[in-house]
Amino acid sequence: MGEWDVLGRLLDKVQSHSTVIGKVWLTVLFVFRILVLRTGADKVWGDEQSDFVCNTLQPGCETVCYDVAFPISHVRFWVFQIIAVATPKLLYLGHVLHVIHIEKKMKERIKKQAELDDQASLFLRRSFKVPKYTKSTGKISIRGSLLRSYGLHLVAKIILEVLFIAGQYFLYGFTLQTRYICHSFPCPHKVDCFLSRPTEKSVIIWFMLVSALVSLLLGVVELLYLCVKAAKECMARRQGYTVTPVTPPHSERKAFQSRDEMLQNFVNLELELQGRKLGVNEAAMNEAPESNSTGGEVRI
Repeated sequence: MGEWDVLGRLLDKVQSHSTVIGKVWLTVLFVFRILVLRTGADKVWGDEQSDFVCNTLQPGCETVCYDVAFPISHVRFWVFQIIAVATPKLLYLGHVLHVIHIEKKMKERIKKQAELDDQASLFLRRSFKVPKYTKSTGKISIRGSLLRSYGLHLVAKIILEVLFIAGQYFLYGFTLQTRYICHSFPCPHKVDCFLSRPTEKSVIIWFMLVSALVSLLLGVVELLYLCVKAAKECMARRQGYTVTPVTPPHSERKAFQSRDEMLQNFVNLELELQGRKLGVNEAAMNEAPESNSTGGEVRI
């Protein structure tokens, strides 16, 4: 099953961009779901159709009864479940890579601008520094749009887990009986069909169910953790916010429709301040000769 290796490599990249709880969830997914499914479940369910025996010789009856008893194989159902649950994680990874690419282009833009104009480089660094997602260690800081994306992927993952658990229950329950009574066409009457190793299969079914419930619980806990973290950061920003000469009031900040407009405002403000300083210095230099000439006339 080489496809599991591809999925594993992709999810391994997500692990460095997840919270501690998210890393535990990935461990549960790899060890208790993918590994068990890959090593144990495939072998146990290898004879599910060949050893499904019904006490009738009616052609087609046994095949129809197996299809009714198992609309989809347990193994295929769990494979589909794992892929569906991992998909939001992979979409979040795509968003992370997009943000890293945008921030890399932003840094290159700052570097090029700094080479052209040293005066504007200071304001470019200030304006493009926040939000900053990439840490000095190379890891990603989950904040801003990444925090919202991470929360949405958790909600999607929780919903998918609940849907698959409910779907498994409505399809064939959580245990297997030794005998399955079938009365579907073309069977002439009620037919008794017998499953192979129902107890062993039931144990694996419950193991996979418990793993899914643990993953669901970890997803809920991680979502609550992110909500608390976002609330604390919001309160810290409100308490630590102060209006400075380079920070326009709230009413004026609404007028800025993009980062470029805000950056241009910062540059214009600095140029205006420098212009005022130059104007004051020129006025002082012009007044100095006049005062000297006036003082000379008085002495004469």
